[in-house]
Amino acid sequence: MRLSTKTRYGVRALFDMAYHGGGGPTQAKDIARRQDIPLRYLEQIFQDLKRAGIVDSKRGPRGGYHLKNEPKDIKLGDIVRALQGPLEEIFAPDEAPRTAAGATRRREPGAHQVTASLWKELAGQVTTWFDGVSLADMVRRGTELGVPKGDAQRPMYFI
Repeated sequence: MRLSTKTRYGVRALFDMAYHGGGGPTQAKDIARRQDIPLRYLEQIFQDLKRAGIVDSKRGPRGGYHLKNEPKDIKLGDIVRALQGPLEEIFAPDEAPRTAAGATRRREPGAHQVTASLWKELAGQVTTWFDGVSLADMVRRGTELGVPKGDAQRPMYFI
């Protein structure tokens, strides 16, 4: 399983908002700078997140993007679904084999049934895990790992 770049950037951006935002609007340019995400791409990601009801935006000098719900209520699974589609489809079983002419061949029972049932089971477990992790959990982990808050940067030493 590989999450798309769009999904990975979206998760990082929402973590940034929850961790650094303090509940108020955060400008996309600040998130893009802190997370090293191209601003134009981030704006596209925010449009998808806005359509999904995860973020909202406010125009003006004190505007920006803000989370529509509390971080504890936004699950990683919600973000992945908004940006990449249903989690279950990531593990969809292989399509039926095709003939050289492109027609679908009848599949014999056996390995396909076994692997399809495994992928379905895996999809269920992964979905449960993604739906069990919230932005609040990520913020807590960021604090435990010592991620600097705001625009604080590591000290630079000059010799």
